[in-house]
Amino acid sequence: MQRTVYRELGLSTGFVAVLALLGAVIAGALGAAWYMEHNGHIVTGMNNQIVWGTPHVFAVFLIVSASGILNVASVGSVFNRVVYKPMARMSGLLAIALLMGGLAVLVLDLGRPDRLIVAMTFFNFKSIFAWNIFLYTGFLGIVAAYLFVQMGRGLGRYTKPVGWLAFVWRLALTTGTGSIFGWLVARQAYDAAIMAPLFIAMSLSFGLAIFILFVIATCAATGREFGSDLLGRLGRLLGIFAAAVLYFTAVQHLTALYAAEHGGVERFILFDGGIYTMLFWVGQVLLGGLVPILLVYMPVTGTSRGAVLLASALVIAGGFAQIYVIIIGGQAFPLVLFPGFEVASSFQDGVIASYQPSLPEIMLGLGGVALALAVALFGMKVLRLLPTTLADDAVDPHHERAQASVS
Repeated sequence: MQRTVYRELGLSTGFVAVLALLGAVIAGALGAAWYMEHNGHIVTGMNNQIVWGTPHVFAVFLIVSASGILNVASVGSVFNRVVYKPMARMSGLLAIALLMGGLAVLVLDLGRPDRLIVAMTFFNFKSIFAWNIFLYTGFLGIVAAYLFVQMGRGLGRYTKPVGWLAFVWRLALTTGTGSIFGWLVARQAYDAAIMAPLFIAMSLSFGLAIFILFVIATCAATGREFGSDLLGRLGRLLGIFAAAVLYFTAVQHLTALYAAEHGGVERFILFDGGIYTMLFWVGQVLLGGLVPILLVYMPVTGTSRGAVLLASALVIAGGFAQIYVIIIGGQAFPLVLFPGFEVASSFQDGVIASYQPSLPEIMLGLGGVALALAVALFGMKVLRLLPTTLADDAVDPHHERAQASVS
């Protein structure tokens, strides 16, 4: 196994062009945020029933993925898997970048971003949202410290303890994000303790898929080698995480079906929900779960670089569909104001809410993604984070021995 050498990204025309494109998307997102703030949410697809729209889908996806993408670093330093250690710095950088992108979307989607000052100075500790302020800011600080001890001279002995802290903190962060929905008892689609472990499984799956695509694209653009065996290892791990998401999703819905009070919302999501039902079965279960698992574990495709990349892209698309169904679909089903009684009024009681994403909402969400990518690229430009090679014989101490035994 070679000693890992890290280098910054060089300044090239392609690098500047990508940053300029991302900057244009970010500028468009800021314009969309101003447009929605100036005119009010009447210009969006949101209404009195659906108050968390597409920007929240993007934000939650990015925040959940930020926690999961740090798993690559955790596997290397906490669990001492040597193969993953050269990728730990990139894992930490992407975790910070994705969280910054997700939080930026949340702040700009508040309608009154200045009200964040109130949320940061007056805390209601009965609210999971107040807890999450500490979880998010703490995560940024801990991961920054994690990167510092990895890169600093003579600080290697601190890598494992700081890595353990980051590992535990990211589990707490994802538990907090899942608990936003799991503890929201007013919405029948959310009210479930299984939401916390489900979101942890989702974070591992989505984060690893994003990491694979980003690092492969970066290596290809900069002429760095990425080993086929290493990619296959990451692909098989992605298959395990995708299967875990399907498992917890099945437990969530089977548990809800067992309780009569959740029968209506389960029938809505699983059978009668129109676009939400299609996104659940086709987007989340089939394309985001079953197909990627088959791609990475079938002998014909399991060793194919293209199959692993396709599986990663499908996991990301399926994950976005899953969060859309959870957030938007969960709000579309009407609130049960008085359980056991029939309520009738002129204000759409018992009516499925309609929602159509607007262009400003989509632009704001894409701006969060662009900001995350821009932060990641800028970080790689100013810091030595990316290895000069991720070839199998450079990162795996057992690779040559395995090759010799096969031949």
